[in-house]
Amino acid sequence: MAVCLIEGVKVSVIAAQAFTLAWTHTVEKTDWEEDWRLLPADNVLSLETARIKGSGAGMEPAEDARLVNGWWQYHPKGRQLRELHLANNGGAAGAWRICTHGTCRALSSGPGSPAEYVIQPCAAPP
Repeated sequence: MAVCLIEGVKVSVIAAQAFTLAWTHTVEKTDWEEDWRLLPADNVLSLETARIKGSGAGMEPAEDARLVNGWWQYHPKGRQLRELHLANNGGAAGAWRICTHGTCRALSSGPGSPAEYVIQPCAAPP
């Protein structure tokens, strides 16, 4: 299995079973990252680790977060989803980035971009 990124009517296969979702908070200008893993047996995405560079405006780190290399890091429990929906903010700062194997790709957010992105488990192409 792999992970599929759905951008409107376009579907891209991400050749990885783990990815990092990254963005910059549009108000606080603070970086946020989440590490997701595909659990093929359950056909779900599991949130493994979250990191925040700071706090404020509704983005406080969890109570059990630890400061690691300048990031407040924690491990959310019970965060498993069949689909991850990402709203497109229409070009505002903080566009989504999806990272695999040390490389990040920004998801387009300008005119003509989809209103929402969906990340979900999918079968890899033959």
